[in-house]
Amino acid sequence: MKHIRTRIEALRGHGQDGFATAFTVVLAITLLVCAGLLLDGGLALSGKVTALDEAQEAARTGAQAINLVTFRATGQTVLDPQAAATAAKDYLAGTGDTGTVQVSGNTVAVTVTHTQRTQLLNLADIKTITVHASAHATAEQTS
Repeated sequence: MKHIRTRIEALRGHGQDGFATAFTVVLAITLLVCAGLLLDGGLALSGKVTALDEAQEAARTGAQAINLVTFRATGQTVLDPQAAATAAKDYLAGTGDTGTVQVSGNTVAVTVTHTQRTQLLNLADIKTITVHASAHATAEQTS
């Protein structure tokens, strides 16, 4: 009888069978997600800096589009709103990112939307991270 009971217990296995495998799989997935957050979080910060650089440069480019006729006649620095908006949009078009441009008085405001592709989070079906940045520049009168 003892021999049969031992044989049955051997066939059933132990309650802990497969635990180490499941634990290892969960741990590996957790480590991959953490590494993905670290790597892709850094890429997102880099994308934010890129978007801010592009917004600042587009705004500066637009703020250089002064109305030369007014400047030569009066010596006053006044933006040509249409030329300023076009210059800023042209700069943005060259970056490959999207954005909006607003001209108000002598100020050009630019908002850039930058899409950063992910590396490791791609495994979790997170393909991109979108960041936004805004900047403005003002055409000023020089002495």
